[in-house]
Amino acid sequence: PGAERLLHHLHQHKIPMAIASGSSQASYDLKTTHHQELMSIFKHKVLSSSDPEVVHGKPAPDVFLVCAARFQDQPQPQKCLVFEDAPNGVTAAVAAGMQVVMVPDPRTDAALTQNATLVIKSLEDFKPELFGLPPY
Repeated sequence: PGAERLLHHLHQHKIPMAIASGSSQASYDLKTTHHQELMSIFKHKVLSSSDPEVVHGKPAPDVFLVCAARFQDQPQPQKCLVFEDAPNGVTAAVAAGMQVVMVPDPRTDAALTQNATLVIKSLEDFKPELFGLPPY
């Protein structure tokens, strides 16, 4: 909950967004097939399982660094904000030097969420202004 609202809000304010995922192309296609309109607002996607520039998958930072480098303005890692649900993804984002908002599965051990910049229960709880983004 809250993902669509957040994505449309950021898109409306011309905040560039991309997907950096450890999913295979087949898994990504399955997850996104009914969300094509929403997926179209992302500038690009990097799938670590099939992208030749991604040498190591999560928890290595490669997928996030490659993804950031593909934006037109190539932002510095500290200017990137990552949304993650998995501990390995948080580790990868932190290793990349990026801020990370974690929305963990409620059954995730709290110790595995400690490295995230912010942990929230739902994207509905996200406040963009905490990260210098336009408020809702």
